[in-house]
Formats: sequence, structure tokens, C-alpha cells
Amino acid sequence: MSEINFESLKLNQKWIGTAIAVLLVIVFLSGMTFIIEPGHRGVLVTLGKVSPAAADEGLGIKMPFITSVIQTSIRQQTGSTKAECYSSDMQQVMIDLKILYRIPQESVVRIFQDYSGDPFESLIVPRVAEAIKEVTAMQSAEQIVKKREEIKTKALTLAKAKISSILILEDLVLADVSLSRELEQAIEAKMVQEQEAAKAKFTQQKAEIEANTAIIKAKGEAEAIRVRGKALEQSPGLVQLQIVEKWDGVAPLVVSGAGGGGANFILPIDKIKAK
Repeated sequence: MSEINFESLKLNQKWIGTAIAVLLVIVFLSGMTFIIEPGHRGVLVTLGKVSPAAADEGLGIKMPFITSVIQTSIRQQTGSTKAECYSSDMQQVMIDLKILYRIPQESVVRIFQDYSGDPFESLIVPRVAEAIKEVTAMQSAEQIVKKREEIKTKALTLAKAKISSILILEDLVLADVSLSRELEQAIEAKMVQEQEAAKAKFTQQKAEIEANTAIIKAKGEAEAIRVRGKALEQSPGLVQLQIVEKWDGVAPLVVSGAGGGGANFILPIDKIKAK
């Protein structure tokens, strides 16, 4: 009986040893592989040394236990920040910015080494803030409010030059431009005055156009009268002909003599109809 128990114990130990060996192999093999998520790249660090090339998305192989993999997104990302600026007329302007950027694949390893994989606070924000301050310093507070798109375009171009090609600055959005309440009221009052002045100018131009149209019309009518008068002088019978043409054939038709100096006479209805 004791011999059977001993054999059974040896068999169990064998199976346990095999299971442990299989488990160790599985752990070892799993430690050799890694998976990079879509839209990411992997930075391999082996005993503190960074691999010079980033790993592509998908399944990869590494040294087990001693190599770690840090994933970095290469998709477009959005960050927010505030910039305190001063206009050319020394007014304080607070600008809320949204920054759209992307880390190119070839910069993943460098970004990890120089900026711990997150370049937003240490690389992007300072340079974008510097660019927006330089641009707004050349404009008055009023122009900063009115020309937001122009300010954005100039600041984006300048920030791209400062950041260089280490990452891609996609766009800047000036989400909000804040001035002091007193300055905002002054700008609003000026804009209202400009709108009223533009409206008054439009009304004046409309009146001038209408007056010019009336003058042109009057000149045209005067010219037409002059032409008709000259035609009557050259053809005295023209009036008589026009009267006859417009006569309705009901009432007697009275026509003056030629040239207006002769006696009036009545044309018989039957003669006119016969004509």
C-alpha cells in the first residue's frame, strides 16, 4: 500500500514539474512579445538604453524581462493653454488657445528622449505663447479683436518656424479673446459709431443717386421737348396728323390751320372714315 502511494506521489510531482515548466515557458514567451495599438508607435528601452528606431503598430518581439515598451500616439492631439499678451497700445489681452498637433513617426524616439514622450507643456506651449505675444504686440487691442483670423494665421506660421520639424503643428484656434471690461465697452461704443456713420453715408449716397437720376430724367425730358419743338417748326402739319391719328371717330374733330395761324375747321366724320 505504501509502495502505491509512493508511486502516485512521484507521478503527481512529475505532472506538477511539467506544469511549472510549461508555465515558465509561457511566461518567457509572453515576455518576448508586445503589441503596439493602432495609431501608436513603440519606444523600446533595454536596461536604460533606447532603441534608435520606433516599433510599428502590431505584434513585435523584444528581450524578455529586461526590455520595456512605451507607446506614443502619432494621431492628431489637441491641447489647451492661455497666453497673457500686451497689444501695441499697451492693453492686456488674455487669449485662450486650442493647439492641434501631431508627433511624426520619425520624431517619436527623439520626443521620448528629450521631452519624456509628451512635448506639449515643455515644447509646444512656450513656443506658441511666444509667437502669439510677438504677433499681438504689433496690433492694437481693437485690431486683435477684429482680426482674429489674421492673428491666428501669423501666429501659426511663426510658431511652426520656432518648433521646426520635430513635430507637426496642425492648427491654432483662438477660442476666446478677453479684454478689460472698460476696454470692451469702449470698443463696442466705437463700433456702434462706425456703423451709424456707415449708415448715414449710405443714406447720403442713396439721396445723391436719386437726385442725379432725377436730373438726368429732367434733362432727357427737356431734350425730348426741344426735339419735338424743332420738329413742329420744320413740319407744321405734324400736329394735325397726330390729332387725326388719335381721334376716336365719335366727337367732331377740330383742327387748327397750318402753322397755328389759320382758322380752325371741323373735319367731317365721313371724310375721315373714308380716308
